[in-house]
Amino acid sequence: MQSLHNIGQTPYQKALSGKPTSSRAGASLVETLRFVASVVLDVVTFFVLLVPLVVQFFAGLTRKATKKNISGWTALVTGGANGLGRDICLQLAQTGCHIAVVDLDDVNGAQTVADVRKLGVKAHFFKADVSSFEAVSNLKREVSSKLGPVDILVNNAGVLPLMSLREGTPDDLKKVIEINLLSHLWTLRVFTDDMIQRKRGHIVAIASIASYLPIERIITYAASKYGVRGLMGSFASELHNEGVDDIVKTTTVYPCFIKTRLELMDALKKMG
Repeated sequence: MQSLHNIGQTPYQKALSGKPTSSRAGASLVETLRFVASVVLDVVTFFVLLVPLVVQFFAGLTRKATKKNISGWTALVTGGANGLGRDICLQLAQTGCHIAVVDLDDVNGAQTVADVRKLGVKAHFFKADVSSFEAVSNLKREVSSKLGPVDILVNNAGVLPLMSLREGTPDDLKKVIEINLLSHLWTLRVFTDDMIQRKRGHIVAIASIASYLPIERIITYAASKYGVRGLMGSFASELHNEGVDDIVKTTTVYPCFIKTRLELMDALKKMG
């Protein structure tokens, strides 16, 4: 791995040109024929490899999807005390999942745990600031000791301040990025390897419609959600290239704005 501490300190070395160094004005007839043959071979190979993919695609259209059985799995939901996170906890509990409710809101977190337990599954509240890598590392140990290893990770924690880029303090803007984006990085880093080793896992990222649409007065929020979109796309590609995407599944959700906080909805109405 490249050392980040050496970037900008080591002497600059220009990359070698990829242009051919041959002094001949043009390729010989033999070289031209070889090139044409190579192109033809590549085209034929492409279509040969395409056939099973086409067959698989049409077979998938007629094959009924099987529902995954996640009963008995342990699900960790960040921002699980209120709003969408709370509903996710309850929905997962109805499928038989044991729930780790992670939030900074003790009161509503405890209420969510109580409601989840009524559905006949285990649940615990964990107070943690998921924007901190150390806190997430400690969280893994605490959840494992009380509920076992995490099978489903739902990165839902987030803040949506109605604030222009030119308003607030630098720390305010930084905190939005830390909660909405960096928390995803920390949880992926902490929980993924364990899922791969146990050959079971599903990671869900709650992004936003703002991942696709520029929206006024929530610039930092939109930037963080664009980041989540890029992060999850790149992460899924990495899992695929490592051959473990059939072990650890990823899902990114892009909800519109949900009526969960009264003050937020009132502010959005004033914006038109």
